[in-house]
Amino acid sequence: MRNTIAILFLFLSTGLLAQGEMKFSAKVENRKNDSLILRSQAGVLKVLKADAKGNFKSASFAVKPDFYQVTDGTGVAVVYLKEGIDLKMNMDAKDLTGTVAFSGTGEKENNLLALFNRNNKALGEKLGAEPDQMKRNKMIDDLLAGMLKKLEDPAIDKNFHSIVTQQVTQQRQQIAQQIAKGEKTEKMKGQPAPPFDYENFKGGKTKLSDLKGKYVYIDVWATWCGPCRQEIPHLQKLEEDYHGKKIEFVSISIDEMKNYDKWKKMVEEKQMGGIQLFADNNWGSAFVKAFDISSIPRFLLIDPKGNVLEADAARPSNPALRSQLDTLLK
Repeated sequence: MRNTIAILFLFLSTGLLAQGEMKFSAKVENRKNDSLILRSQAGVLKVLKADAKGNFKSASFAVKPDFYQVTDGTGVAVVYLKEGIDLKMNMDAKDLTGTVAFSGTGEKENNLLALFNRNNKALGEKLGAEPDQMKRNKMIDDLLAGMLKKLEDPAIDKNFHSIVTQQVTQQRQQIAQQIAKGEKTEKMKGQPAPPFDYENFKGGKTKLSDLKGKYVYIDVWATWCGPCRQEIPHLQKLEEDYHGKKIEFVSISIDEMKNYDKWKKMVEEKQMGGIQLFADNNWGSAFVKAFDISSIPRFLLIDPKGNVLEADAARPSNPALRSQLDTLLK
């Protein structure tokens, strides 16, 4: 699994709080439009018009303490607004995330949001270059921990502090679960792969032990899974390119029995090659549970001795898989 992170704080509802008047103004460099739109969960809250120099003059309107979107049509910034603030936003439309900054009352909370989103964007780029899932999870957790540290400032609005801290804490808990799961997956490397003995589309049954002596690339999928279906053409191309080499491509459907005929029809219509198997108890199948598979598609790589080489292998669409196979099969 290749997780991503999206800490954008868009429309985090703070509940039914009283409304009050506030002021908002902006300066936008390289603007593409003459309108600046503030949006709440309910829709458009306010539309500001720019003068010839890109100044959006101060407007007074009522808000409840909450998170709002600000957009000039080219990008979206997130702001925290509440009664009594007089907030000014400055940004360059060519790089909204990198340049947005706030001044005036309410600047502390909103500059924190801007910082969080800049750090989130930078992390997203680093994650794309890091193939190790454990390291990716650690990078995300470090970012979230840093956010909590910034929120310790006693001058931060209590309502803002409460809602953002809650979200960040929840995300850290989710990452902790992924890290624990990743550690379990990592420990499976080099260990004998759990066995299976499943019905083969072409007839009879196929055991994992039948495939010893070859690498085995396994796709755990289901007919109802959109991302699974998207990988099928890439998997078919791999099967074609590595035909005759010391590797078997196995697809294990975890469809429920009620979709058995649907599985057979899809395999036939899409001319799915390799070894097509049907698991004996969908998500509850012993092989699936042994790898703690909770989302699909999931790909596994077993070595010729029957040991786990990758408990969470790269997808067929990922060039890294082809590079790995070329190294193993040379």
